[in-house]
Amino acid sequence: MTAKILQLNQLTKHFNMGKGQILQAVNDVTFHINKGETFGLVGESGCGKTTVGRTIMGLYNKTSGDVLYDGQNVHNLDDNETLHFYRHMQMIFQDPYASLNPRSTVKEVIAEPMEVHGLYPNKKEQLDRVIQLLEEVGLNRDHADRYPHEFSGGQRQRIGIARALALDPDFIIADEPISALDVSVQAQVVNLLKNLQEEKSLTFLFIAHDLSMVKQISDRIGVMYLGNLVELTSSDSLYENPLHPYTQALLSAIPIPDPDIEDTRERIILEGELPSPINPPSGCVFRTRCPFAMDVCARKKPEWREVEKDHYVACHLYDETLNKTDHSDITINQKPVQS
Repeated sequence: MTAKILQLNQLTKHFNMGKGQILQAVNDVTFHINKGETFGLVGESGCGKTTVGRTIMGLYNKTSGDVLYDGQNVHNLDDNETLHFYRHMQMIFQDPYASLNPRSTVKEVIAEPMEVHGLYPNKKEQLDRVIQLLEEVGLNRDHADRYPHEFSGGQRQRIGIARALALDPDFIIADEPISALDVSVQAQVVNLLKNLQEEKSLTFLFIAHDLSMVKQISDRIGVMYLGNLVELTSSDSLYENPLHPYTQALLSAIPIPDPDIEDTRERIILEGELPSPINPPSGCVFRTRCPFAMDVCARKKPEWREVEKDHYVACHLYDETLNKTDHSDITINQKPVQS
């Protein structure tokens, strides 16, 4: 049985915006990540996926719920335990320029976490380790004395990856690591991450909004909408049989490089605007844009249930306990969305 390395139990993160306003960024999110796998977390901008990653890292304090890493509650650690925790978990940030100190050389950027943790006190050993990391991410020793502004976006992201690897972690949170890169460079960075995972037995939480790219790297995928997890299953199951109407809409937006298929398939267009997380809809948060919305959707928040083996969804369309009159005229589209 595969060991769970990370467990989220009803994780909630709210922000006080002042004047009595509370921004509900993340609500009751529960999932686990197995050691050695890549878990993809997807959704449109503002859905709370980055907040989940930052709360796992302890960059944000939780509002409620638990984040367990190797059985330890991340938010109950003392200073020494927190320092030890960061030896095992690191983060690759979305913006490869803003996350690097422009006043530091590349070797200083990569060596900084080593110095904080007291690794390689011998400067020559430290430099050798920096050069090794640069080579592992496709750069070389000539880049060590340069500054971040002298590199392209793809190269800067490779530097960010090298920095994340500096402490030889077990778990890496990759927060949209390819969204700021050209399409031609995105595949290179994804392939680099996959190779590093195989070589170093890494576990990834891969946060992104591009479902087509997430499929290439993820073992399992969780879909978020307005701070809530709405569907979770394996990568193949999600693409072959998406259950939640929101997931179906996301997948239908992915272009297919075959004009015959692209011209004939149905595109699901969601109507309405994304609601504000300060004042989310009652019941199901997706109901204001859902083509299958029922009366019960406004009254009751859908429960998280296993509809098929290892395929979880939060949607009233799959609640067999509801009165049939609530959705007698609804036809559930479970046809595979081609990808």
